[in-house]
Amino acid sequence: MKEGIIRTVSGLLYVAILVASILSSELVFIGLFYLLGLICLIEMQKLLHLKSYALYVVQALLFYLFSILKFDQNATILLLITTIFVNLFLVKDLIVIRKIPVFEKKKYIIIIFYLISSVIFLTLIPTIAGVFIPKLIVGIFVLIWTNDTFAYIIGKNFGKRKLFERISPNKTIEGFIGGVIFSCIASYFIASYTDFLTAPVWFGLAIILSIFGTLGDLIQSKFKRQAGVKDSGNLMPGHGGLFDRLDSIIFAAPFVYGYLYLLDYVS
Repeated sequence: MKEGIIRTVSGLLYVAILVASILSSELVFIGLFYLLGLICLIEMQKLLHLKSYALYVVQALLFYLFSILKFDQNATILLLITTIFVNLFLVKDLIVIRKIPVFEKKKYIIIIFYLISSVIFLTLIPTIAGVFIPKLIVGIFVLIWTNDTFAYIIGKNFGKRKLFERISPNKTIEGFIGGVIFSCIASYFIASYTDFLTAPVWFGLAIILSIFGTLGDLIQSKFKRQAGVKDSGNLMPGHGGLFDRLDSIIFAAPFVYGYLYLLDYVS
């Protein structure tokens, strides 16, 4: 009972700080996610048994160039393609091999493109139309939280078939489907109360976030299994590390940005 209360309070505080920062200003939003990304970077280095100060410099430089200066659209697209390419390789490694080779090689490549640049694309999503639209990123967080919440509820109460038992024994196919369905339902209500994206676009976001958010959670779970730990950290009481809370949205972010960019490009 006590653990449940701590978990709830910790989660509500996290959501309140996140939403308040997003709605305040673009600079505060970017600053917050630079800090969150820094904490995730520290936690991931511990998972990979790595200690590199150079990665903190790389993170600061990339954030300054892409998130703050937004210095070149062609460079942003090149970074996006590279990030998606690396993330898809992680999906391949998740499915077809027993151990993701990041523990033996390619640590820097994985950290830079799987983690650092993915967080950067999270900060770029609300300005993809050229102006800062905080409700866009809030809506995206609502979709990912809806998916996670109902995947857990449906899976716990009705789940029978395991989704990926050797990596995450508690995830079920029923829970995954339930998360997708309720996320799609939430997308309808978000579209009804916003005027900058249509309902079909929000529906597409719900699908992308549900699929790639789940993949991101599974990949991070595989990292933790290979590292022999339950959580990436203990910053959030009852939840584990910050990386544990953000793994889904971080992994999905470049795919969301690419989806919105293509829609704008085509239109």
